Amino acid sequence: MKHLLIVYSSQTGHTEALVRAAVAGIADAGEPVEPQLLRATDAGIDELLWADGLILATPENFGYMSGALKDFLDRTYYPAEGRTVGLPYALLISAGNDGSGAARAIDRIATGYGWKRIAEPLIVKGEIDDAALQDSRELGAAMAAGLAAGIF
Repeated sequence: MKHLLIVYSSQTGHTEALVRAAVAGIADAGEPVEPQLLRATDAGIDELLWADGLILATPENFGYMSGALKDFLDRTYYPAEGRTVGLPYALLISAGNDGSGAARAIDRIATGYGWKRIAEPLIVKGEIDDAALQDSRELGAAMAAGLAAGIF
């Protein structure tokens, strides 16, 4: 059984809708992958070390990731140093602007961890519609299938 950690922050519910769709996609995949969905404020080093894969989800706040997600990354960086190298990850960003600043910042930090991004960031601009939920669902399914197959 592979473990997939989904760490998210959501103020308006937009990002939470995306991560719930991703979790549904993980279930749709029918693979032996156990998801664990946690708010960034509730996730820590134990959950990160448990994970075989990671989905990080955040709203875009002032062109950056949420403070809660940044806090998760700050709290786990040194305790995880050298212990999560190669961890596959994906990004979900709910953006009011273009989301690129949040994606760049997360990717920069992930590089410090030694993680491997497995897909282009899924950046949803504006309201969450059916197409965005479907894209998020597909990302969750792809992550589960890739973990189960040992592709990443």
